[in-house]
Amino acid sequence: MRKLLHIDSSILGTDSVSRQLTAQIVASWRAAHPATQVSYLDLAVDTPAHFSADAMGFRLPPSSDRLTDAQKRENALSEALVAQFLASDVVVIGAPLYNFSIPTQLKAWIDRVAQVGRTFKYTDKGAVGLAGGKTVIVASSRGGVYSTSEAGNAMEHQESYLKTIFGFFGVTDVRFVRAEGLAMGEAAKAAALAAAHAEILAHTQIAANQPQAVQAA
Repeated sequence: MRKLLHIDSSILGTDSVSRQLTAQIVASWRAAHPATQVSYLDLAVDTPAHFSADAMGFRLPPSSDRLTDAQKRENALSEALVAQFLASDVVVIGAPLYNFSIPTQLKAWIDRVAQVGRTFKYTDKGAVGLAGGKTVIVASSRGGVYSTSEAGNAMEHQESYLKTIFGFFGVTDVRFVRAEGLAMGEAAKAAALAAAHAEILAHTQIAANQPQAVQAA
């Protein structure tokens, strides 16, 4: 049985386009893979504390008497999040563009799962990802248009960052369902949503026939 982790990070609730898209992606995936087990994480509601010195306590063994109570609490949270991520075969992430980057809530989650020895390691030849074999599908929502020009590509640190960090973890199958230009009028928004819906169908059909499909964007 495949396990799918559904993550939302938008602060806009029912008005969020990325939340609408992740829900559609998960529904389409489950239609292609009915036996998929889904778990849900709403980072706007259950936001991990931002990374701190206490959160670095995972570098010590859990039984170490050098861990403070605060470090033990932070360790337990980090362990729960990284274990959930590692146990998932598919991860669907809602990632709106906030001020040219991802929401701080999503960054806080990434900081918890980026652990040496769990999701990556260092060798004499450099870093090696340890969390490969997964499919990550990102629902990317943007008020403006950033994908059609060099200037736009240089300004966005959303899709580029997520592709980099999951690649660092060893994930080579990272796909993006993009809806951009959402704040540029109703016609532009409708066109963006239609394009995103077509991408959802394409990605889930790829997933149904080729679980280890090559990276798409």
